[in-house]
Amino acid sequence: MPGTGAAAPAWALLAWALLALPPGLPLRPPRGPRRVAEKEAAFNTTYADWVDADLLNIYAFNHSVRRNRTEGVRVSVNVLSDHKDLPVLFVVRQQEAVVSFQVPLILRGLYQRKYAYQEVSRTLCQPQTKAEVETQHFYVDVSTLSLNASYQLRVTRVENFVLRTNERFSFNATAAQPQYFKYEFPEGVDSVIVKVTSAMAFPCSVISIQDILCPVYDLDNNVAFIGMYQTMTKKAAITVQKKDFPSNSFYVVVVVKTEDEACGGALPYYPLSKNASPDDPVDQHNRQKMLEVLVSPAITSEAYVSSVLFCLGIFLSFYVLTLLIACWESCRQQKRKGLLAAMDSPSLDTGHARSIPDSFLGHSPYDSYGYGSFGNGSSGSTEGVTDSLGSAEVPYGYVGERSLENVAGRPRLDSLSSVEEDDYDTLADIDYDKNVIRTKQYLCVADLARKDKRVLRKKYQIYFWNIATIAVFYALPVIQLVITYQTVVNVTGNQDICYYNFLCAHPLGNLSAFNNILSNLGYVLLGLLFLLIILQREINYNRALLRNDARALECGIPKHFGLFYAMGTALMMEGLLSACYHVCPNYTNFQFDTSFMYMIAGLCMLKLYQKRHPDINASAYSAYACLALVIFFSVVGVVFGKGNTAFWIVFSVIHIVATLLLSTQLYYMGRWKLDSGILRRILHVLYTDCVRQCSGPMYVDRMVLLVMGNIINWSLAAYGLIVRPNDFASYLLAIGICNLLLYFAFYIIMKLRSGERIKLIPLLCIVGTSVVWGFALFFFFQGLSTWQKTPAESREHNRDCILLDFFDDHDIWHFLSSIAMFGSFLVLLTLDDDLDCVQRDKIYVF
Repeated sequence: MPGTGAAAPAWALLAWALLALPPGLPLRPPRGPRRVAEKEAAFNTTYADWVDADLLNIYAFNHSVRRNRTEGVRVSVNVLSDHKDLPVLFVVRQQEAVVSFQVPLILRGLYQRKYAYQEVSRTLCQPQTKAEVETQHFYVDVSTLSLNASYQLRVTRVENFVLRTNERFSFNATAAQPQYFKYEFPEGVDSVIVKVTSAMAFPCSVISIQDILCPVYDLDNNVAFIGMYQTMTKKAAITVQKKDFPSNSFYVVVVVKTEDEACGGALPYYPLSKNASPDDPVDQHNRQKMLEVLVSPAITSEAYVSSVLFCLGIFLSFYVLTLLIACWESCRQQKRKGLLAAMDSPSLDTGHARSIPDSFLGHSPYDSYGYGSFGNGSSGSTEGVTDSLGSAEVPYGYVGERSLENVAGRPRLDSLSSVEEDDYDTLADIDYDKNVIRTKQYLCVADLARKDKRVLRKKYQIYFWNIATIAVFYALPVIQLVITYQTVVNVTGNQDICYYNFLCAHPLGNLSAFNNILSNLGYVLLGLLFLLIILQREINYNRALLRNDARALECGIPKHFGLFYAMGTALMMEGLLSACYHVCPNYTNFQFDTSFMYMIAGLCMLKLYQKRHPDINASAYSAYACLALVIFFSVVGVVFGKGNTAFWIVFSVIHIVATLLLSTQLYYMGRWKLDSGILRRILHVLYTDCVRQCSGPMYVDRMVLLVMGNIINWSLAAYGLIVRPNDFASYLLAIGICNLLLYFAFYIIMKLRSGERIKLIPLLCIVGTSVVWGFALFFFFQGLSTWQKTPAESREHNRDCILLDFFDDHDIWHFLSSIAMFGSFLVLLTLDDDLDCVQRDKIYVF
């Protein structure tokens, strides 16, 4: 027959296909036409039925839809048969959407683990209607390839499907039974904040905000496809703006994840049975979570305006206060000059110039200038460099113009504050002179202010130009990066990228947390104000030099403004980079917020040291190189230091060695060498000073400071090695701040021991700054978020706004810390104003 030749290969192919079936699948005889059983069904009725490969069950439902009222419809099924390889397929056909799912429902987790769920519930997407009342139909089709599968089907209406403003609603959800609800913006409300809370941290869940579209993505494997979403343990909050949703409404979708790893939980271990395959789905039993949702209006546009004005008002008031103080000081100086001129003019009665007591000018004269227990000075302190003004009998206080006439008339090359290489025959002579001067037991500022002012001015101006260059090259890529981060967040909707305080994150434009950015304005404005103050001081000082003012030439702490300019620039950059960090705070850009904090701490220490050691202070290149090394360790510590014993051992050793080297440098004023003979010299000093004769240290005050510094730094190194804090960046910053505070306290104590005094303005700055620092640190340690944990765990620390319903605790930290840093800078600027009329060979070095 003609068809026999073609039929033989076909039967052979069919026989091969049947033999190739997996052994676990049952062989079924060829079936006939599939039977279709269509049934009229009703809500709130449980249908216990069965289905097989030859049967298709169709359940027809109808319900009335009203235009002004939205009701949710939920389909719940439970498959009683255990046929994992041949699941039951449910297809819900609606007017504008189709929802299909299989039971057992298989969801995948980490490492492609499979999790099976026998009970599944899905909420149907609600179509829109233009009629006042409309009857809509939908059908539930049930089919399977199994021989026989029993199931239960129930369709119900969802109570409270539409969320109400400021009303809490509680519900349960599982991975296979997600929930979503609808919210409609009321009139006059432009933005709302959706808060979801739970008493239990696990199981991990996902909160999503989606537009009113079908289908709704409400499973663990597709919830991140559209809209905004974030993982959650106990707290979640998403600010939703009306302009982003054309329908003026949205869905709040809650999905329970199959695993807790995304929320910081442990990955579960499910032992396999003896005959089970690793690919078999795992039954998670009852993985259920109870949640509560609350939708409340966010702040209005008027609150944005008032908050911006409040922020500007606070910091611009410092400009006004500074201007008033400057005017008052200028009037006071003019009045004093007028009194001095009147007193210096000949008296009509006697023809002699009248004198004015120091007490009349607001200054109390000192009987003598003593350096603590050293009495009225030391002959060794001015040996070889003193002149007629170096006598210890000269009273400490403001020196009148007539008492400085001989200083003003002296040539500059003979000044105590200058040294020229022409005075020496060879470089060896200069080096020998340094050894003689700097190794004296009691040093005066004149001994360490011998270099030409023009050379030192250029040296310290490099600090400013270097940090300005660093700021430009550092800030531009940072700004570009955080803009990219914010764009990714806005496009993908993944709010786990950035670690905000979501309970107080107010968006503006494309920015998700404008309040955290605005609060950094204080750093910029106060940094600029400090630069203006320094500029005014430098102008006044240069004018004094041009008129050969003896006080400016020979008295007071030498004026070098380069480091001050660098400090003001660093404060402004701290504000800019902190704002950039808060555009999208996370693990990868933490150093934006801390880099210039390290620089500020380092520059403050350098400035404090420069005051009494202007000739031997570190150069800008070496200082910034050390600060770059600190930032490098900060990055390495955050990336590799968590729980890494080897890193902490290496860092602690480097910390201790660096402390010892710096201590040696400070103790010997740089007059030592690190070479192959260092060990021999150390042994020689130990033998002569400790074994041969027990003598105390030559520089007692320096030794006290350095011993205390070493105790603190060794303790911090031991703490880091033992505890291994997770926040390495803050730990490193704490080391710098502790050393800065120690040196500042030492400076204040030694200043008072030396008979010097603190004038009213620096005293008020010290007291006020200390109080502000105390409150600032209180708000800093509130810890509203942390990128050391998962985003879901970080949100557990989120808190509501506490100031104007706009600023949170961290914003208050920004306000107070910027004011405290500005006050600290003013302390450094004005601390030694009492020495402006004291000759430098009478100001001791400590």
